[in-house]
Amino acid sequence: MEYIAYLHKDGNSDYGVSFPDFPGCITAGQTLDEASRMAEEALALHIQGMIEDGDAVPEPSKLDEIAKDAAKHGAIAFMVSVDAPDATVRVNITARESQIRRIDALAEAAGMTRSGYMVRASLGGGEGKRAVRGKSRGARAG
Repeated sequence: MEYIAYLHKDGNSDYGVSFPDFPGCITAGQTLDEASRMAEEALALHIQGMIEDGDAVPEPSKLDEIAKDAAKHGAIAFMVSVDAPDATVRVNITARESQIRRIDALAEAAGMTRSGYMVRASLGGGEGKRAVRGKSRGARAG
């Protein structure tokens, strides 16, 4: 799916990105490449959150439909591709209480849910990179 994004740049600011189909979904990057990557990630996470909340995901607007959109004043429109979201699957894990408290604190600091934080970290999005170990210790939490 492809959605329209607006790229904004003010004097001494980063490149900001917003989405006319998703009010409140915004991101930014210091470079154009970073803003583009962040736009894909922000949109995918926003859509996933909508699905988890039971909200309907809008169909992408057409470029002709945004021609008169006041929010695009001074912005450049570009297309952002996102994969159709997968179904959410509930899993059960075993961990120490202290580990869950630490995960919850990190997730809160990142503005994420516990589940979202754990998935992002395990797929290489930050804290999870240093938690990987060479050998499995069976069913014990590491």
